[in-house]
Amino acid sequence: MKTTITTSNNKILRNYFNKKRKLFLGISLFFVMLLMPKMAFAIPSYARQTGLSCTACHTVFPRLNAFGRAFKLHGYTLTNIKTVNEDLPGKDEDDVKTFLRVLGISPLSAMFQSGYTNLNKKIEGTQNGNIEFPQQFSLFYGGQISPTMGSFIQLTLDNGSGTVHLDNVDIRYANQTTGKIPVTYGFTLNNNPTVQDIWNSTPAWGFPYTTSGVAPTPSASTIVEGLGGTVAGVGAYTMINNLLYLELSGYRTAQFGSALPPDASVSGALKGTSPYWRAALQHQFGKSYLEVGTFGMATKLYPTGVTGDTDNYTDVALDMQYEYAYDKGQFTLHSSYINEKRKLNATFASNGSQFLDSNLNKFNIDGSVFFKPNINCTLGYFNTTGSIDTGLYAPAALSGSNLGKPNSSGIRTQLDYLPWANVQLSAQYFAYGKFNGASTNYDGSGRNASDNNMFYLQLWFAF
Repeated sequence: MKTTITTSNNKILRNYFNKKRKLFLGISLFFVMLLMPKMAFAIPSYARQTGLSCTACHTVFPRLNAFGRAFKLHGYTLTNIKTVNEDLPGKDEDDVKTFLRVLGISPLSAMFQSGYTNLNKKIEGTQNGNIEFPQQFSLFYGGQISPTMGSFIQLTLDNGSGTVHLDNVDIRYANQTTGKIPVTYGFTLNNNPTVQDIWNSTPAWGFPYTTSGVAPTPSASTIVEGLGGTVAGVGAYTMINNLLYLELSGYRTAQFGSALPPDASVSGALKGTSPYWRAALQHQFGKSYLEVGTFGMATKLYPTGVTGDTDNYTDVALDMQYEYAYDKGQFTLHSSYINEKRKLNATFASNGSQFLDSNLNKFNIDGSVFFKPNINCTLGYFNTTGSIDTGLYAPAALSGSNLGKPNSSGIRTQLDYLPWANVQLSAQYFAYGKFNGASTNYDGSGRNASDNNMFYLQLWFAF
């Protein structure tokens, strides 16, 4: 048994970094997943581990570029620093097994977010021009655990709740086969469907990547968007010949701070295991990159307790990501469409909904232009439609729907300035055409959709 301190590199990813993006994108994958909520992004412990700037993995954080997608796909394991190694000899002198490889530095980082929000019309009885300081403060454990295993673990102090909680978690095992057709495969534990995704077109990673914690938001959302932090899942993924990505995962209830095991006191518990699936095709051609894919989830959920009738949801989605690189920057386009079919057995039986069956549709598109080295402009549009249901969408001041509709639409813009690669100053403006079903008097208490138009400034940095 031999213990040494050496400098270690992940040979596969190092070669990808030194080659052209087209060759680098020739990674492949097969993948299993379990435990994590929304938004994992560039953290300096990865930069310290790899010896690379944040810009090696990101255009504007948290948006991943080609190298960043491969780094995540391969389990956050690329290293270019001293590690503590322990080798075990095999049956012959040439057969040596790496029994331990631990980073020579602490894989800890921190993140700070602070924001200022101003609404077009203040919420009745509240003060406008709200400052969140901090909006969030997070500690991260991010980096290599073993030669084929790495992590992203986030612990967050949240201003809104005033609590410290386990936030995003992604623990991965990844490896690659040898042969004419490269196949990358892996396993992941996470606690939020889509957070394990390597693209920025799915809910956990979609634009806006961060926004105000106090501004009103439309009330209707799909199940696949809202389970973060309440479930734990395990699955498998693969990338075949850098072309085809496949993933299958299963989630069960794992509510932090709730009764263990779940009992009659919990709400929103899953019945059994909810499957999540993902498939995508990607291709690099010249200066352009295109990904088209689908994802979805089937869920049976108890509104309260863990017995009786369930509300059943089936989400099926399409997504797309396009990138065009030019000498002075990059143009990026993301789009997604989610259709959710609902059979509300429990809610309908308790008179919580007007109808047993309903649906919800969500469309998002955003395009951004990045000007090297530090300016990014984004314009986005969203549109939510769905079945009329006066039980699900009842009138209520600010958050309700006067017409019983979930329909909301609007434009979202953002300007980012990065004075340094790990510091981002952002200005957002959201303009609503419809909010919770209508443009005027949407809540039945006289509030208009445009009253919720929002201007938001944010300081966001990691160290």
